[in-house]
Amino acid sequence: MLLILSPLTGEGQGEGSRLTHPMQQPEYCSACGGKLNPQASGPARCSGCGRLAYLDPKLAAAAIIPYRDGIVLVRRAIEPAYGKWSFPSGYVNRGEKVESAVEREVLEETGLHIKARWLVGLYSSAGQQVVLSVYHAEVSSGELAARDEALDTGSFGPDKLPELAFDHDARIIADWQRQLRRQR
Repeated sequence: MLLILSPLTGEGQGEGSRLTHPMQQPEYCSACGGKLNPQASGPARCSGCGRLAYLDPKLAAAAIIPYRDGIVLVRRAIEPAYGKWSFPSGYVNRGEKVESAVEREVLEETGLHIKARWLVGLYSSAGQQVVLSVYHAEVSSGELAARDEALDTGSFGPDKLPELAFDHDARIIADWQRQLRRQR
């Protein structure tokens, strides 16, 4: 039995499964409600039924979208990094195609209909629970406007970027620019 939690609400099955932070380790088993005991290595084990509580990484998708002589960024209206600028992005739902997820998230945050064209890269770090997939995307329709989970939107030249939300954002832009140069 796997412990299943919503990455956005921290809600899961079983007593005590509500979390204060979506990436916080659970304390109780989703199958029986028993206390989970951390192991020296590997997943925690339930003291009640003996099951292991596997917590797999969560996949997120982001897009780099060329738009009006720049790239689209959103000023985040959610934590982490509330108020800072980053790529439109969000979690991939179970059973959802990654490219469809990034297209959905961009529409929800910016009002732009896009098509994910090619994978810029996958980004992960030791100790982080999220793996980020980043796509180069093209606008097919819509007007850029702040929508869900965005305080503001803008198009910024790669040499005139605002303060970025995450350490990896500058590396992702550099990877994207390098791939664009190779395609020419």
